Amino acid sequence: MSHRRESTGESVVGPFGVSWSSFLPFSSSAIASLPEDTPRPSRYTRQDDIPDQVQNYSTIQPVRVPRKVPTAIKVEGKVWFANERTWLSWLNAAILIGTFAVALFNASRDPVARAFAYVYAALSIGVLIYGFYLYQSRITMIRKRDPGHYDAIVGPIVVSALLFMAVLANFVIRVREL
Repeated sequence: MSHRRESTGESVVGPFGVSWSSFLPFSSSAIASLPEDTPRPSRYTRQDDIPDQVQNYSTIQPVRVPRKVPTAIKVEGKVWFANERTWLSWLNAAILIGTFAVALFNASRDPVARAFAYVYAALSIGVLIYGFYLYQSRITMIRKRDPGHYDAIVGPIVVSALLFMAVLANFVIRVREL
C-alpha cells in the first residue's frame, strides 16, 4: 500500500487514487497556520495539587485492603421472584403460540393450514419445555448459590428464528398458491 504525495505537498493519494485530504475536516495549510504553544485555559489546570506525572513511585503509600469475613450468602427474595417472572413470561409466550395453533386448526379445513397448526403447536410445546427447563436450572443454581451465568442468550434467538421461519414458510406457500 504505497501512498504518493503530490507536488504541492497538500494531498495524499491513497491506493485507489482517492485523495485522502478530501476526507479530512481541515486542510494541512489551515492546521499549519494554528499557533504552536497556546496556554491552556484556567479551567484545565488541576485544583487538587496532584502531579500529572509521578516522579518517585517509592513515595506512594500502599492502600490497605480490609480482609473479607466469610459469611453465609443470603439469597434475596427478588432473585426467586425474578426467576418466577421469567418462567411466567415463557409460559405466556407458549400459551399465545398454542392459542394461535388451536385457532388455526379449528378455523380452517385446508391441509396446509392444518399442517402449520401442527408446526405452531410443536413450537408452543417446545417453548413450554424450554421455559420450564430454564426455570428449574436457575432454581438449582440459586439453591446452590452458584455464581454462574444466569442469562440465556441462545433460547430467545432460537425461538424467534423458528417462529420467523414458520411464518415465512406459511407466507411463501400461500403466495405460490395464488
